[in-house]
Amino acid sequence: MKDLGHLSYFLGLEITRSTDGLYITQAKYASDLLSRAGLTDSKTVDTPVELNAHLTPSGGKPLSNPSLYRRLVSQYLSAPRSTHYAAVLRILRYLKDTLFHGLFYSAQSPLELRAFSDADWAGDPTDRRSTTGYCFLLGSSLISWRSKKQTFVARSSTEAEYRALADTTSELLWLRWLLKDLVSFKDQLADIFTKALPKGRTRDLVNNLKLVSHPP
Repeated sequence: MKDLGHLSYFLGLEITRSTDGLYITQAKYASDLLSRAGLTDSKTVDTPVELNAHLTPSGGKPLSNPSLYRRLVSQYLSAPRSTHYAAVLRILRYLKDTLFHGLFYSAQSPLELRAFSDADWAGDPTDRRSTTGYCFLLGSSLISWRSKKQTFVARSSTEAEYRALADTTSELLWLRWLLKDLVSFKDQLADIFTKALPKGRTRDLVNNLKLVSHPP
């Protein structure tokens, strides 16, 4: 293993570090996406999805050359149409307007886990399936989120909400297990091998490593 210093770029994520916390963006990734789509004009939009928009497999005209659409998204790939492409362009123009938006993880954020869950009942007009959405914050920091169509058709908005809550609860249990499993710096026994420490900290680590005095 090699120490490469402070993390600044990893898998499309750009990380900026300060005494206040971490700031994570995907500006370069988004810029590359915009270049691939050929969006060279300055037109932007304020929201990623048009209000009350509902896409269907048969809406609009078939695309004469769907290759670009298929490189950008993963829905309606078999027969993409003009309405689908217009929706993609709107998302890209929103990305262009929010290119440097990112997530901030405060160094002073309290370790309080909060969850939010929602469901869009029968949001897909074609198969009548609902969409589950949830997000988790550790203090003020967003650490987990999801938006996915539900597997089965819900017969009511209440059922759709309960399905969303079930998925949220599953993620909550996993996150609680993960956070509980993280080791506090006070329990880091290898500390003594890497740095000079105060007398009390040194004594505690020596005791925890079971280094005992055994006179002859």
